[in-house]
Amino acid sequence: MKKILTSALLVAMAVSSWAQTPEEKGLEIAIEGDKRSEGYGDSKVKLKMVLIDKKGRQSSRDMRVKGLEGKGGEGDKSLMIFDTPKDQKGVAMLTFTHKVKSDDQWLFLPALKRVKKISSRNKSGPFVGSEFAFEDISSQEVEKYTYKYLRDETVNGMDCFVVENIPTDKYSGYTKQVVWIDKAEYRAVKIEYYDRKKSLLKTLVSQDYKQYLGKYWRPSLMVMTNHQTGKSTRLVYEDYAFNVGLKEKAFTKNSLKRAR
Repeated sequence: MKKILTSALLVAMAVSSWAQTPEEKGLEIAIEGDKRSEGYGDSKVKLKMVLIDKKGRQSSRDMRVKGLEGKGGEGDKSLMIFDTPKDQKGVAMLTFTHKVKSDDQWLFLPALKRVKKISSRNKSGPFVGSEFAFEDISSQEVEKYTYKYLRDETVNGMDCFVVENIPTDKYSGYTKQVVWIDKAEYRAVKIEYYDRKKSLLKTLVSQDYKQYLGKYWRPSLMVMTNHQTGKSTRLVYEDYAFNVGLKEKAFTKNSLKRAR
């Protein structure tokens, strides 16, 4: 009996030593989700942005987004080009995502014929009047947050991990994000954003995920709802394409003025 009890104690001690902390599990989930999106190379997609005010009135913008996967430890690059409305045609935004330091973003305004750098201090500001902030437009690098697993929960019939992300960037407009990640494919299906006063500011819901190249999942619809203003923004994605041969030279400040 004594031998059995000793063996049981050793097993219990081993299991205890293997147990993850909530922080370790949260980081593990984030790393796995990031790993599953690696290797896409480059991409392009058509995007319709629909702005909805608190009275339900709508206005829309059509744009195209090009993306280039980061190499050598750097983050991804993206180029967003506006086609409509007429007064915004030709507006373009270039984003260089970095693993640790603040991202670099530039905005080309055709009316002024100049490229404007977005200050790190202004990343929390609204992007072209939408409920998305400039920092929401960047790719979400793992190193930009600390993590804590909170619980398991079901969302729209999907079993999800719920993880708290704390931004490490001192200029972030958020004190934390709470993210629901489905266990099957590690896709973010819902994110709650908390402002600098630690109050719930916005909720992003990503829907109608489709798989491309047998590996990469992308949402067809994203809806950002601002609980404090009553406004919302819908992003509708169409015609995703990957490995289309985009080059580094298409993602430079000089290329912004020639973006088509």
